[in-house]
Amino acid sequence: MRRRPATTILSGLIVALFTAGISSAIAIGTPPTGAPRATGSSGPARAALSALNDGSDTPRQTSSPTDAARPSPRRDVSAYQGLGAWVDVFDYAPAYHRQWEGSQLTPDDVDAMAKQGVRTLFLQAARLDDRPPGIVGIVDPELVGRFLERAHARGIRVVAWYLPKFGDVERDLANLALLRDFRFGGQQFDGIAVDIEWRRDAPDHAERNRRLVELSRRLRQEAGGHALGAIVYPPVLLEDIKPDFWPGFPWSELAASFDVWLPMAYWTEVPTASGYRDGYRYAEEAVRRVRANLQDSSALVHIIGGVADVASVADVMGFVRAVRESNVLGWSVYDYRTTSGPEWEALQQAGAS
Repeated sequence: MRRRPATTILSGLIVALFTAGISSAIAIGTPPTGAPRATGSSGPARAALSALNDGSDTPRQTSSPTDAARPSPRRDVSAYQGLGAWVDVFDYAPAYHRQWEGSQLTPDDVDAMAKQGVRTLFLQAARLDDRPPGIVGIVDPELVGRFLERAHARGIRVVAWYLPKFGDVERDLANLALLRDFRFGGQQFDGIAVDIEWRRDAPDHAERNRRLVELSRRLRQEAGGHALGAIVYPPVLLEDIKPDFWPGFPWSELAASFDVWLPMAYWTEVPTASGYRDGYRYAEEAVRRVRANLQDSSALVHIIGGVADVASVADVMGFVRAVRESNVLGWSVYDYRTTSGPEWEALQQAGAS
C-alpha cells in the first residue's frame, strides 16, 4: 500500500510475523460472530500507484485435479472475512502526522467503523523506516494497543500489516515477530498480512524474488497453524500493464506460505488506455488471475479496491458486483479515512444476501 500525496493517504499494506530463533506461533483470538459473506453467482497502500510511480514508498469451491498444493484448510481465516477497513501510519500515528491532512484517527473512530458494518480493521502496526522519525518495529505500542482493544470491544477483528523492504530479511522477520508477539491488556492481533510491493531496496528482480520466497517460507514455518495474508499486485498489472515492473513474480513458490490473498485492484491508479480503469473489470480479473497463477481455483481472496477518494460511486458499485460474482472471502477499498458515505453504502451491499 502506498502513501497518497497531500490529501490522499496511502500505505504499504499488510503483514506477517516472527524472527529467527523465535519459534512460538501466534495465538489468534476468537473472531466476532456474524461476519457477512459475499455470495456470488459464480460459486486495498496504494499499491497500484506505487507501481505507476516506481514502487518506492467463503467457502471453498470444489478444487480441480490440477490445483497446486495449498495451505492447510484447518487454519482459521475468519479474520479476513467480510467488509474491511484499511488504516496506515499516516492516518493515526502522531510521528507521521502531516498538518495539511487534518486530524488523525483515534481509537474512538473504531465506533464509526462498526456502524459502517466493518468486520476487520487492517492496521499498519509496524514499520521499517530509514527516514525521520526512524521508527523500527511497533509504530506506537500504546496507541496500537488501544486501537486493538477498542476494535475487539466493538466486535471487529484486527489484522496487522507490515511492508517488508527486502534489504535485510532478518530485520523484516524481526518486525513481523513483534506483531506476532504483541499483547495489550490481554488482546492480540487476529491475523498478520505482508504487503508485498517494495522494490527499491532490492532492485534486482531475481534477488528480490529469492528474498521474498525466503521470508515467506520462514514466516510460514514460525506461524504454526495460523492464517497468513499476502497483499499483492494484481496479475494484470504485472503481466499486461507494466510487465517490466516485477518480472517473474513467484506465485507458485509462495502458494504454500499464505492462506489468503489480497490483490490491490486499484482501478483508479491504472491508465484509462489500459482498458482496466473500471471497478468491475479490474477486480473480477484480479481475483480470477490470482487463482489461475496459483493453480488453485479455490484460493481464498480478500479483494481490495480503490483508491476511495478518487473513485466514483458507480465504479464502487461495479467493484461490489465483482465481489458478489467472484466468491471472495472478503472485500474492502483503500482506505478507511477517504471512503465517502455513499461508497460505504455501496460496499455494505456486497454482503447482503
